[in-house]
Amino acid sequence: MPEPGIARLGEMLKERRRRKRLSLRDLADQIGVSFNTLSRVERGHVPDLRNLRRIADWLEVPVEMFIEPSAAASTPEVIARHLTSDRRLSSEAAASIAEMVEEMYHRLLGEQPTLAVHLRSARTFTPSAGAELADILRDMQSTLTDQTTD
Repeated sequence: MPEPGIARLGEMLKERRRRKRLSLRDLADQIGVSFNTLSRVERGHVPDLRNLRRIADWLEVPVEMFIEPSAAASTPEVIARHLTSDRRLSSEAAASIAEMVEEMYHRLLGEQPTLAVHLRSARTFTPSAGAELADILRDMQSTLTDQTTD
């Protein structure tokens, strides 16, 4: 089943191809994507990334139009999906690379420096203003910490 962002690719391809009065074979020769792949795309299948780029270029639209990032997917998960769709890699090789990427990602993510802010209050600060500023800074720190752990 196609992902939501790519669901329109097939109909856009078929519509433009018919407007230009091209057969699938003519289009295949023109953009360097096989007849069979174009036929499958028009029926709703998702092409590999190289063919997606060629088709998007021919449609004169950005590839990003068809790719909707999943809010729930982490960066290593997205990379793992791309690796498993690479036909040149065996499933074991894709899994091994994905495991290394995830390990490096989390290791480097954990190495992010902590930001420390120290302020000196001037004589014009009242005790309540200093307390309010401290609350605001604690909220900022909490928000930044939450964002880095997501």
